[in-house]
Amino acid sequence: MKETILTLMDVLYRMCIWTSGISLFVMTIVIPIGVFNRYVLGHGSMWPEPLAILCMIIFTFFGAAAGYRAGAHIAVTMVTDRIPPGLQKFFSQLVDVLMIALALFVARYGFSLCMVTWDQYIAEFPVLRVGLTYLPLPIGSVITVLFVIERIAFGPQHLRKIVRIGSPGSENDNHSTDGE
Repeated sequence: MKETILTLMDVLYRMCIWTSGISLFVMTIVIPIGVFNRYVLGHGSMWPEPLAILCMIIFTFFGAAAGYRAGAHIAVTMVTDRIPPGLQKFFSQLVDVLMIALALFVARYGFSLCMVTWDQYIAEFPVLRVGLTYLPLPIGSVITVLFVIERIAFGPQHLRKIVRIGSPGSENDNHSTDGE
């Protein structure tokens, strides 16, 4: 059962990485096109900026979920590194609970934002609903909740092979979470 869940979470993680990567790639292509059109051709295009913003929203919320699972998020450990191990475990669990609370908050209000703006359309993309562009907020937040629950149930996943691709020692691992 554990292996099945971890495998499914690996698939979800990989989807987050690819979605974020493609969004970042598209954004890095679109912005120079807008700059070229404005300053070289002398006329600004209306579509590059809203497309780049949409890509940034996608990149941010799917990338944040993947970053949390990979342990690549910002963490201030100055205080927790100096307290006894028993309290470190308590604070680690507290952080997990707070992460779930924050992600559920963003999911709830992100979904609400999608519903409120669903009947509006983006001027530069008349077929694209504004509410649809905000869907990465609740979706990325729910994925983050799943990754936090995975961390609580199975421990940190940042040492797994799928997360460590390209790092030293990444060639040996299956579903180990202890780094050996």
